[in-house]
Amino acid sequence: MRVSLERAQQLAHDSLRALGYSGPECRTIASHLMDCELRGLEYAGLARILSIADRLSANPSLGGPMRVTRESAVSAQLDGGDRVGYLVAEEATRLAIEKARASGIGAVGANNTWYTGMLSYYAEKVVADGMVAMIASNATPWVAPFGGSEARFGTNPMCVGFPSDATPVIWDIGISEIIHAQVVIAGRTGRPLPVGVAYDADGIATQDPVAALVGSFVNWGGHKGSGLGIVVQLLGVLAGSPILPGHLRDFGFFMLAVRPDLFVDPGEFRQRVSEYAAHIRATRRLEEDIPVRVPFERSAALRAERLARGSIDLEDVVYAAVVALAETRDR
Repeated sequence: MRVSLERAQQLAHDSLRALGYSGPECRTIASHLMDCELRGLEYAGLARILSIADRLSANPSLGGPMRVTRESAVSAQLDGGDRVGYLVAEEATRLAIEKARASGIGAVGANNTWYTGMLSYYAEKVVADGMVAMIASNATPWVAPFGGSEARFGTNPMCVGFPSDATPVIWDIGISEIIHAQVVIAGRTGRPLPVGVAYDADGIATQDPVAALVGSFVNWGGHKGSGLGIVVQLLGVLAGSPILPGHLRDFGFFMLAVRPDLFVDPGEFRQRVSEYAAHIRATRRLEEDIPVRVPFERSAALRAERLARGSIDLEDVVYAAVVALAETRDR
């Protein structure tokens, strides 16, 4: 179903208000979810509101206050108070940028949170300030390591971003063949999973999203992706999470923001990033109709296209459920 951006934004705000979030909190969360929609990650867009509602139904608390538990001139550890990660990671990003502006480096670890969302969303804020970003977030164990069929780490995205004179270079990758949000949306829409992305609880390959959610997902990239998943899990532990976070709780979020002028002239660095991106795009193609891209370019272009169009497409079942949730606000 095609929905105008204004309508989608209002639906997001109203449905989050129905869940009990304040006006400013709704704006923060909705901004992130709408950016997912604009960049083609529909499974992590407004559909995520339904997953937030499910989590709050099972654990009916919006969480407590966020608080800094350790701090130095270049670092902070943030206890998220069991608040949703869109709010906690936003605060962690603010702290990292603030410290990097003052000292050149800002390292922030946040824990006691869940659903931190799309890491490139936060990286884009850091690179917009002219800094380099490195971000990692662990999660509930949903993914089996290479050679196994039992979950031992989360879908564990890792993101690195570089400022440039044009579109920034931002690499944001999860370490499983399919991420949790995609499995959840498959379950909501009644669609099977692709072949080869999940196991059931007995370690048997499955295309059933319900079985996958109680089993495990296949890791991406063989032993290399598995190693990256382990690294991100431990960076989350560094940020304060347990080794194996519980179901949708106790995630760890680690962010490092670095001012380029600690090492090089910032303007020259941005120029070099832009030149390198152009060099990548100019690579001789294997297939003429398939361009060689730099990370983030495709999603940035898609966002611009949808902003110009003024609308996004939502799954009918997602639209109906979000509308129904939004309408409970007035009851």
